[in-house]
Amino acid sequence: MKKKGLSKVDLIFETIDAKVVLEKAFSMTSEEIIQQILESSLKGRGGAGFPTGLKWKYTAAEKDPEKYVICNADEGEPGTFKDREILDRASYKVYGGMAIAGRAMGAKKGYIYLRGEYRFLLPQLYLELHKFHKMIAEIGYDFSIEYRMGSGAYICGEESALFESIEGRRGEPRNKPPYPTSSGLFNKPTSINNVETLVTAMMIIAKGAQEYVKLGTKDSRGSKVFSVSGDTPVPGIFELELGMTVQEFVTEFGDGDTKAVQVGGASGFCVPRKKFADTIIGFEGVPTGGSMKLFNSSRSMYNVLHNYLEFFSEESCGQCTPCRVGCQQLLKGIEMVKKGEAKSTYLYELVKLADTMKVASKCGLGQSVGNAFKSIVENFREEVIY
Repeated sequence: MKKKGLSKVDLIFETIDAKVVLEKAFSMTSEEIIQQILESSLKGRGGAGFPTGLKWKYTAAEKDPEKYVICNADEGEPGTFKDREILDRASYKVYGGMAIAGRAMGAKKGYIYLRGEYRFLLPQLYLELHKFHKMIAEIGYDFSIEYRMGSGAYICGEESALFESIEGRRGEPRNKPPYPTSSGLFNKPTSINNVETLVTAMMIIAKGAQEYVKLGTKDSRGSKVFSVSGDTPVPGIFELELGMTVQEFVTEFGDGDTKAVQVGGASGFCVPRKKFADTIIGFEGVPTGGSMKLFNSSRSMYNVLHNYLEFFSEESCGQCTPCRVGCQQLLKGIEMVKKGEAKSTYLYELVKLADTMKVASKCGLGQSVGNAFKSIVENFREEVIY
């Protein structure tokens, strides 16, 4: 695999004529739209990386005439703030992407589940939505979008918990199967996509799949919007081509003393300095929903891990035992080791617990706790012990 260098891109925030793109999309058949997305190899930009074209294809194949398009704008991952910027600067592309998805799968209704802390964006978002609905009516296409607000629960970023919240119930993950493509919102076929995924889909229709695949690598096509924070002289939002190494990223954004990069937020992986050069930011290396947090030598990785575990213990919905008890035990465990109340070898038992949580937890929250835990314990063990 040839590694890509760091390359800045302007795709997500590029100004386009939305009406022209939508008229183009609505002149295409469902199969043609889906084929373009499949050929682009677009994977979900929320972090999970499921192929978007397949998600749309599966939903389109369902015979139920009532289907839904959901935009997951519940940006709750610590260190991630790029969807807020996209909504603020390019909401018309989010709406357009949802309409294109609706055309592809035969849905006429869309919902945007907006993070509760982003309520201040609503006045401007509603103005843009009014313009969008007017434009759709002029084109002669039947598709409408409504907003639903979250209330600050991290678990509602999980797709089925998000459905439960929209339907007016406590946000808790559902058992799978059935999957959303066959039984999602209101038990109807549903495609749920991240803010950035929908914008990217619209840009693929605008420019064509062949143009899009020129960016990135074979396993990680396209670009990605990153939220850069931590010990960096240039924090902020940056769109970069996928396939760069962590070292290339650190050279651009580090402060000269970077010892670790947390890729993907609290549920992501902590990459140590010794692995910077060999770790690719992408689906063939370490995937990310967008959060890139840099830590220099002044930071205690024990404190970082402790903070993450406190967060997960608080945000666990408590529905399944592996996550509810596991998060609390991991937190208590590192505290015991740090205080000398347990031997350092106890960390190995905690790693086994994290592995068990990955396979036994009901949803992505419990399944991903082990990412940060294992990568910090294994690469910064001395900081956890002493």
